Amino acid sequence: MFYRLGYIGFRYRYLVLAIWLALFLVSAPTIRQLPSVLKVGGFSNPNIESARARAVLEDNLPSFSPSVLVVIFESEEYTAFDPEFSDEANRVIDNILTISETAGATRFQDSPRQISSDGHTAYSAVQINLSPEESQRLMPEIRDVLPETSIATTLAGVPAFYEDVETISEQDLQRAELFAIPFALIALLLVFGTVVGAAVPLFVGGVSVATVLGLVFLLAQRVDMSIFVLNLTTMLGLGLAIDYSLFMTSRFREELDKRSVEEAVAVTVGTAGRAVFFSGLTVLIGLGGLAQFDFMFLRSVGIAGVAVVSVGMIGALTLLPAVLGIVGQRINRFQIIKRKDDSSGTFWVRLSNVVMDHPWKVFIPTLAFLLLLGIPFLDVELSSPDATILPTRVESRQGFEVLRREFGDGEISPIVVALETDTNVTDRENLAALYDFTRDFAADDRVTRIDSIVTLDPRLTLDQYNLLYNSPGGITDQFVQENLNQLASENATVVLLYIRGLAGDDESKALLTDVRNYQFGGDFRVLVDGGTAEIVDVVNLMYDQFPYVALVIVLATYFVLLFLFRSVVLPLKAILINTLSIAASYGALVFIFQQGNFSSILGFEPQGYVEASLPIIMFCVLFGLSMDYEVFLLSRVRETYLETNDNRQSVAIGLQRSGRIITGAALIVVVVTASFVTAEIVLVKALGLGIAIAVFLDATIARALLVPSTMRLLGNVNWWLPKWLQRLLPKKEYKH
Repeated sequence: MFYRLGYIGFRYRYLVLAIWLALFLVSAPTIRQLPSVLKVGGFSNPNIESARARAVLEDNLPSFSPSVLVVIFESEEYTAFDPEFSDEANRVIDNILTISETAGATRFQDSPRQISSDGHTAYSAVQINLSPEESQRLMPEIRDVLPETSIATTLAGVPAFYEDVETISEQDLQRAELFAIPFALIALLLVFGTVVGAAVPLFVGGVSVATVLGLVFLLAQRVDMSIFVLNLTTMLGLGLAIDYSLFMTSRFREELDKRSVEEAVAVTVGTAGRAVFFSGLTVLIGLGGLAQFDFMFLRSVGIAGVAVVSVGMIGALTLLPAVLGIVGQRINRFQIIKRKDDSSGTFWVRLSNVVMDHPWKVFIPTLAFLLLLGIPFLDVELSSPDATILPTRVESRQGFEVLRREFGDGEISPIVVALETDTNVTDRENLAALYDFTRDFAADDRVTRIDSIVTLDPRLTLDQYNLLYNSPGGITDQFVQENLNQLASENATVVLLYIRGLAGDDESKALLTDVRNYQFGGDFRVLVDGGTAEIVDVVNLMYDQFPYVALVIVLATYFVLLFLFRSVVLPLKAILINTLSIAASYGALVFIFQQGNFSSILGFEPQGYVEASLPIIMFCVLFGLSMDYEVFLLSRVRETYLETNDNRQSVAIGLQRSGRIITGAALIVVVVTASFVTAEIVLVKALGLGIAIAVFLDATIARALLVPSTMRLLGNVNWWLPKWLQRLLPKKEYKH
């Protein structure tokens, strides 16, 4: 099948090239429009408790809107109590409220707790009747209506945060591309030694990435796609497309020494193309696993990942053979690095001999080294992203830090208790339940204050609250009525517990558990929201689903490799070694981004945690990507084994023939993914560096040392296949 596909690609090479160029020309104009159709966020799920609590409040309380813009005012000269400060702040809020999508504002003049202790900083909260993803589109209009004032104004909150994430993501991508493409070309020149040989994979990679981005643009019209897809698509698309092209181009140059151009193309697709197809399947399985998660962010990365791998494979099996058929013998033109033919004196021959002669001395240290690298992951702390993933130069991050400095960590993200009833919130039994709950937690040292309809004044008793809300003449106090309007409706109310620490602190999580376990009186249905609840719910749901997704990926990969290598042992060995490589990269992730090592060199602020989705994304990406190199290596080993039936010789020759190409291919991926270390968004920086470290370890320590030494120790057991299974698998294999 693959051999015939190579012949077809050669025969219709100009038509195939024209089709791909047409796809490129159609896709190219959409690339600039792509960010506008992608969404920020997607880290939540409407079915988790915190999201359901938020929905209850948005449906029942007018003061709770889907999005809130925080407008911070600062002045060294005036305080919030001065008319100059207050009038200027009101002018800003009044102008913002002229925008039709705004629903109102909670001004600091009506809520003294929104004024800092020294009075020189205050904030007002503007409610916006749009989802967080849509509210960011209002930010240019909001900035246009801001008047010039004598006090400093900073915009923060979800709309500003989402806008900054989108802007910085685009800048990160442009910066990474400036590094990735030139360094990828240098790496290709080092691998091939000729300008034409290096240009072919780069050309195929560029056309493939442009086509993928065009495809993602179309997909984003139908399904929600995360803004981070932009970075991952380029990162993986360029790396994989060049990887596949490099592997096949190398085989083509090898075959060209002993065959015609047509035959060389056909044999290349029949051997290396077959390996690329099955290698791509393993990557596709891994990335496809992400599409099974109930989070838009992970699901869209999975969908885009499947598109990346599919286009990369199709490009390698159609566009590349066409280009190779056109280039032909000119593939070796413009040589800049002279390479000797493989001989007994080459590095890979010497290395293979060392590994074959001393397998235990190689196996034990490499295994221990990978296990040692993974140890820091035992102390991992998982959390969801907040404004700290952004650089300190952007406005929303600056506003976030002002709120933390002037009002404390807990002011930013209180625990939000949503209570719903079929009777009336102010019925005596319900008021008693609220009163008991607020008094119990007001005595808790982890709580700094509580806002509710029964905490207006600590001197008021339950009977007095009952009298205030249930007096036959109605509520006569304006302050009480305004507070009730803001915090309750007839059938729902909210209690805000302001905490001492940040949302992700262990103390805050323990407090959340106590709140959720509290036995309420009355007839309330209780749901808990807030930053802490969101973090806990998201992490729990992600990691409830992760084991099942991982199991599907592992089993599917096992059967693909079983079909390819006709062995029950080799797939199992590949999966175990993959797991070791991934564990080592997890350890590096904790060591660098959670513990903060090398933070000054890499230019980021230590998070104190690992973003919860990172280990999942890395597993799904790396499990397939690592299998790439396993398939490339074992394909050459199996070719030799079919010819010689000698395990030791086949492993040695397989390493000799594929070692330089595997390390070259890995170098490309490392260069491309490491270029995203220049990103200012910590999430993107961590993903790029994590993949780069994992691929480097996998292609050097794992594939060059651990895999061949393990195969040497296992001997002919590597190729064991029960007879009953032999009868089930197809018997035809391509040989040449």
